Amino acid sequence: MKSNTLKFKNKYRIASCRLRNYDYGSTGHYFITINIKNRRHLFGKIVGGIETARLAPTEIGLIAIDYWKQIPKHHPFVVIDAFIVMPDHLHGILYFDKPEKRTWEHNRFGPQSENLASVIRSFKSSVKRYANQHGINFAWQPSYHDHIIRNKRALNAIRNYITNNPKKWVLNLKTHHDASQKTQE
Repeated sequence: MKSNTLKFKNKYRIASCRLRNYDYGSTGHYFITINIKNRRHLFGKIVGGIETARLAPTEIGLIAIDYWKQIPKHHPFVVIDAFIVMPDHLHGILYFDKPEKRTWEHNRFGPQSENLASVIRSFKSSVKRYANQHGINFAWQPSYHDHIIRNKRALNAIRNYITNNPKKWVLNLKTHHDASQKTQE
């Protein structure tokens, strides 16, 4: 059996990719990626050229954007930094501002509040609830990817990555299209 699996209730499951002894409710920047199940392009499509690339959002894409912006309303300790909604995923930086927090609580399994998992769970469930109420066939990929941003240089690099994501999408499509044209020749 692979080293990244565990048994839970006598069934194998993938071990958590969260940093084991980190307090995901502590002050700091977190880079998040959340994917749509099966990477379906449900949030919209990228339009424009390389320099003008942007998302033309669908209804559920607009809801994802709006609900992401509303996170601080529901979690006052969260500040929204750079984010982008793409056709099949979302990238965002969340800053947790908790100057009054004095205790360190290790990442743990079970009920949680006022930490990264609770914020993402709340966001994902709100978007899914909207989809269900409006007859939109939508599902998230289980879990999400996070990266703890540890310094200003990394923060700026990730902001740049987020900002340039639509441009990279267009470049990747162009590269893929050019490669398939050469294959057909």
